[in-house]
Amino acid sequence: MGLSLLSGTILSSCAVDSPHKQSPNIVMFLVDDMGWQDTSVPFWKDSTKFNKRYHTPNMERLANQGVKFTQAYACAVCSPTRVSLMTGMNAARHRVTNWTLKQNTNNDKPHPELRLPQWNVNGLQPVDSIENTIQATTLPQILSNHGYYTIHTGKAHFGAMNTPGENPENLGFKVNIAGHAAGAPGSFKGENNYSSKRRNGRSDWDVPGLNKYHGTDTYLTEALTLEALNAIRKPIAKGTPFFLYMAHYAVHTPIEADNRFVQKYLDAGLDETEAAYASMIEGMDKSLGDILTFLDQNDLTENTIILFMSDNGGLSAHTRTKPLHTHNAPLKSGKGSAYEGGIRVPMIVKHPGLTKAATTCETPVIIEDFFPTILEMAGIETPVTSQTIDGESFLPLLTNTSFQESDRPLYWHYPNKWGAEGPGIGTTSSIRKGDWKMIYWYKDQKKELYNLRNDISETNDLSTDFPEKIKELSNDLGNFLRKSKAQRPVFKSTGKTVPWPDEK
Repeated sequence: MGLSLLSGTILSSCAVDSPHKQSPNIVMFLVDDMGWQDTSVPFWKDSTKFNKRYHTPNMERLANQGVKFTQAYACAVCSPTRVSLMTGMNAARHRVTNWTLKQNTNNDKPHPELRLPQWNVNGLQPVDSIENTIQATTLPQILSNHGYYTIHTGKAHFGAMNTPGENPENLGFKVNIAGHAAGAPGSFKGENNYSSKRRNGRSDWDVPGLNKYHGTDTYLTEALTLEALNAIRKPIAKGTPFFLYMAHYAVHTPIEADNRFVQKYLDAGLDETEAAYASMIEGMDKSLGDILTFLDQNDLTENTIILFMSDNGGLSAHTRTKPLHTHNAPLKSGKGSAYEGGIRVPMIVKHPGLTKAATTCETPVIIEDFFPTILEMAGIETPVTSQTIDGESFLPLLTNTSFQESDRPLYWHYPNKWGAEGPGIGTTSSIRKGDWKMIYWYKDQKKELYNLRNDISETNDLSTDFPEKIKELSNDLGNFLRKSKAQRPVFKSTGKTVPWPDEK
């Protein structure tokens, strides 16, 4: 797929920057737990009932100006996605395969039959002297080294508490607004000081650094947006290119209504939970619109790239209104699942002067691809990194959206056990290649096979009908996992390591 990063080197035939043109500003807008269907923008051939439920006019605005990616993927839970974005590494390689919080604390739910591996529970770090971590040269650090003013806003969730990686300023960001070790806010309400104290929660979740909004009716999404827009005024005044990582806590739990928008959804007949969730979606969308409008008002639009993404599929295993595991339909299941509902997410890219308005790209891309893509967008060639890069730049797809690299495999590795139960939620590794997707279950070495073009809902397991395809995908997946030195569970009953996919 055009440019790729191999062993820390970008292979590029062109450079974006020039002594006659300022490097572009870059806004990476990452939403937490936003599902593929949590928007009025259809990311499928048909508009669904969920597209009709939600109101996201600014996502529509962005999609009408740029490229909509209909087959974009993240990891099934948050920390692996965020570390892949910051490092360009697949989760199998960086080993931050589950969500992080407390230092040296494993958040896996106990598995009845498997002893799960000791993954990198302390997350991403700028140094190699801390146990159970991945040390890497991060995206913001490289951008900062090349003259970018790097701003982190919102959810970090990179490194565990009491480690350097919990603070985004240690990972290459010049400014950190409200980011720390936790992956959810204590509250979205300014009246609650963004703290979980009023619901008897732990202070670990309390959002830091927003004291001036305490006791007000300022919803967290709005507070973060105001602070982000204020922060970018400094590089604008200096004529310095900026990288704004706008990482909202929304729409993660706790599901708390954004009072600016909730009434319309109640009036439409949604119950309190789903109306509150819809209001959180619309509040996030307003933030996007506020940023786009600010860029317009300050004559920055034509030199600012916007990338929009979610960190995993939409939550559907708990907290939401029943029936559970249905909130991402037609995709199966949701957050935490190896099925499409857990990993397929909305993605939009606008690159002024490069993207054609209102276009659609069906080529599959994955979260680690953002690392080389953003560096290429910034005109940064051959950066020195301490890690091997798995991602490939999708910049060529912005001008050739019909391009298909059908033989490029995408991989997911989750040798863990998430806290919830449901379809596809378990200890798995998966591969997508062309229209085919295979899921390998470590518990019983079962393999499931789906043709996503014909069966987006993954209802028809074709594993017994296509043994040669199973063999091909098993070999590809096994080889990648070995090459990445991926971790595997061990059978409690025998003490033996579970076989690789191509060994069964």
